[in-house]
Amino acid sequence: MSDDNDPSFAKVAMGVFKIIDAPVTLFREKFVIPNQEKSTHKWYHRRFRRVPSFDECDVDDPICMYEAEEQYRRDKLVDNQILKILRQRKIECLAWEGPDASRKCKKVSEDYETSATNWFIKYGDIGASATGIDTYMKQKHRLIWERRKAEREEA
Repeated sequence: MSDDNDPSFAKVAMGVFKIIDAPVTLFREKFVIPNQEKSTHKWYHRRFRRVPSFDECDVDDPICMYEAEEQYRRDKLVDNQILKILRQRKIECLAWEGPDASRKCKKVSEDYETSATNWFIKYGDIGASATGIDTYMKQKHRLIWERRKAEREEA
């Protein structure tokens, strides 16, 4: 006679299961679930309010300048991570698709190239130790250059 069909074996196995499961279930129902319901706050995100940028700060307002610099650093970190994720998606798509990658990964590659170009326009050629003011000045000089270039083309 096999042990699978024996009703006494099933009763003993269920008894052992209940002995092990009962304290765990009791602890979860009495302590874990009530404590989870009290705290609905998510710990994995922190939202910072947007602060004025450098062009909105007074020259003699060091607190505004500091906040703008911190905002710049956070924005740069976010932009770097976005670019890193897009680069990884492109690499994975190219590896996965193989010979069909030029056709099937076109959108992923275009997204990465567009983001990389935009990142370089904003942060490129200013160095690793650049501040928000350096980036702001780069943007200002680029806009002046584009305006002068358009004026020359019209003339």
